[in-house]
Amino acid sequence: MWVSTIKLFSLRKYIKHIRFQSVSALAQLKPSSSYSDFDSQDREQMNIKTFGLNTVTVVENLNCLKNEPNAAISHFENLKRIGFLHDVYTYAAFVRILCCWRFNNKLSSVFMEIVRKSNNIDFEVTDLLEAIYDDGSNSFVLASNAMVKAYVSLRMFDQVIDIFFPPKRHGFVFSILSLNFLMSQLIHCEKMDMARFVYQQLKRLGLSLNHYTYNLAVKALCKIGSLEEAAEVFEDMDKAGVTPNAFAYSTYIEGLCMNGKSDSGYQLLREWRVAKVPLDTFAYTIVIRGFCNENRLKEAAGVLLDMEKHGVVPNVYVYGELISWYCRYGKISKALYIHNKMMSKGIETNSVTVSVLLKCLFKLGMNSEALSQFEEFKKSGIFVDRVCYNLVLDALCKLGKVEEAMKLFNEMKKKQIVPDVVNYTTLINGYCCQGKLLDAFNLFKEMKDTGHEPNLVTCNILASGLARCGYVKKVYDFLDYMKTLGLKPNTVTLNMIIEGLCLGGKVKEAEAFLDSLQEKCLENYLALCNGYCEANSLEKAFQLFMRLSSHGIIVRKGSCCKIVYEKLIDVLCRAREMGKARMVFDILIDRGFSPDLLTYTHMIKSYFKVNCSREACDLFNDMKRRGIKPDLVTYKVLFNAHSKINPKSSSSLPDAIQSK
Repeated sequence: MWVSTIKLFSLRKYIKHIRFQSVSALAQLKPSSSYSDFDSQDREQMNIKTFGLNTVTVVENLNCLKNEPNAAISHFENLKRIGFLHDVYTYAAFVRILCCWRFNNKLSSVFMEIVRKSNNIDFEVTDLLEAIYDDGSNSFVLASNAMVKAYVSLRMFDQVIDIFFPPKRHGFVFSILSLNFLMSQLIHCEKMDMARFVYQQLKRLGLSLNHYTYNLAVKALCKIGSLEEAAEVFEDMDKAGVTPNAFAYSTYIEGLCMNGKSDSGYQLLREWRVAKVPLDTFAYTIVIRGFCNENRLKEAAGVLLDMEKHGVVPNVYVYGELISWYCRYGKISKALYIHNKMMSKGIETNSVTVSVLLKCLFKLGMNSEALSQFEEFKKSGIFVDRVCYNLVLDALCKLGKVEEAMKLFNEMKKKQIVPDVVNYTTLINGYCCQGKLLDAFNLFKEMKDTGHEPNLVTCNILASGLARCGYVKKVYDFLDYMKTLGLKPNTVTLNMIIEGLCLGGKVKEAEAFLDSLQEKCLENYLALCNGYCEANSLEKAFQLFMRLSSHGIIVRKGSCCKIVYEKLIDVLCRAREMGKARMVFDILIDRGFSPDLLTYTHMIKSYFKVNCSREACDLFNDMKRRGIKPDLVTYKVLFNAHSKINPKSSSSLPDAIQSK
């Protein structure tokens, strides 16, 4: 049986609540009924000039305003502005009002001031807590939480822990609610070791902990992989007579799955199910996610079937998890099957799942299927949000169907789905790609008129569109206009202009634009190299590559560099400039780049096209030596080439293929 063995120990409260008695005629003055008729600033000036302000007077005034929190805030802040130095007692009176009215945001800002020691504050946070300790647990808890929030916001984790667990005990004890809040904030900030320390201190002190405390401890320990220690928390709960809830069990199962032990997590789930332990659908979702993370989709699907078999009704999130992972691995038929199965059971899908399915279809190049699926979703009454619409808008624009995309955009607005900057930007990009700059800028104007602030992405697309259409002067004008919007053109902006000019046949202008930049970087030259490739200026692209190489600035192991260099190899191969392609290839190898399978396959195929079979086979063997595994496409290239060379022996493979 779950029997409690731990009782909360009590400390004698010795901090007295400070109450101010009448000590002078000034202190006896009460604000008149017309006090609130004055403007707040006028009242402060009147007080400081007529009566002279001190701690007693300010506390009295704040107490009189305790039922008018906004007036109290104004009074307190105005005093600071006119030079009054608040002390721990005036702050305590003010904090009591904020706690009473649960003005949590203002309460946090007050503690932030104290922690930062701003406004000439000369007392400690603990002094303030002592001053309000006897006000009641609720005020003290709210104040303690605000204190935690302030320290955490300033990343002062050690300091806040020292306040909760000082070497020398305070005259007050924090509630378990505040301690739980501290642990939750530490976990949120990924300070798991500190959260574990807090839990250990709570056990050491013998405090009575609740469900939330134990749940937080399990979560923190699982996140750092201390699974045995997390299991001990369940023993602590047993000793304390606290029955674990579904969250605690699910959190521990999640810890196992997160640490690559999904089999153990699933086994534990089944054992707890037999023991009638309360488990909800979340526990099953976790196990499904764990198997998916381990690329074991078959086992994940098995968990779904197991749920249904034992009468646990899966919800949209359980199905959605599995659908998402099938889509991640490109298994769209499985994903659609699971989705249809879910719908047939009367479980409504959501826009997140719909967007995952659409994104997968478009990624696999199944554009017509995606568009018809989108229409089917709409006809079925399934809500599709602006994210789903944007996927279709983007696909239509890429297919050159901008007018169809515009009709869909207007449909969105008719359905009261307010377009955002992303939706506008997608259509603007579509118009720019078709050279319809007038339509693009009209849409840009509409976006601004409807209250959407242009961002750098939108402006980069427009600048690129102007460059692509050859409007060199307008490009410079638009860069100036961007600055008026508070948007500073960055490297991406400049690169898009360089590439756009090349695409528009303005290669010399692109070179001049690059030369005009006060500060140039490798990415700018890569953009020009890419632009040369797009403009089919292969000799210029090759010469730029060689010039960069000779200056030793060619290699930067980033995706941008790799994409451009592999593209250069690709266009040289297409032009059958295999000597130059091999020079680029070899230089990259020497400088530490590792070409991918696609680049190797393309070069092998191109060598065969120019009747250089020996070089092709040598490259194939080089690829294998570097640990790059050939795929079916690579083998098909070799087989087809060998068949053409030896048509009578097409059934046999060349030596390069046989010696895998």
